[in-house]
Amino acid sequence: MMKAIFFATSTGNTEEVANKIHEKLDGFEIVDISKDGISKLKDCEIAIIGTPTWGDGELQDDWEDCFDEFKQIDFNGKTVALFGLGDQDSYGDEFANALGTLYEVVSNNGANIVGFTSIETYDFEESTAVVGEEFVGLVIDEDNQPELTDERIESWCENISTFF
Repeated sequence: MMKAIFFATSTGNTEEVANKIHEKLDGFEIVDISKDGISKLKDCEIAIIGTPTWGDGELQDDWEDCFDEFKQIDFNGKTVALFGLGDQDSYGDEFANALGTLYEVVSNNGANIVGFTSIETYDFEESTAVVGEEFVGLVIDEDNQPELTDERIESWCENISTFF
């Protein structure tokens, strides 16, 4: 069974979070899509997918480059957990929207999505990464709440590991 963590990064923060998740979970390959693309995602039964939100709520460039291919993946029978980074102070009206963009695709394409998290300890106006009262995955704000990153990752990894 193939299990992998897929991520893209521009500043290195998303890679750092991906590596921390990788340290907490056994048996996962780590895939930087800027170097390796997303073709391995088609073979994964369990995937963790991460992205920063860039600009005004947009996908990061590497995700943008492969987004058409990503939208074609059949996620039926796959378990997917998502994580995203954003800046809730400077971009509070589109906080972690790229995570919402990835969620929409994996959800529409049949994934079993795990790892929803509470919005309680964040302060933002709007986000497409929110469904009901939860984020669609782990959300990290390295710009404004870096002191909470390790605790959030630890808790989230404990939660999602019950599904693998």
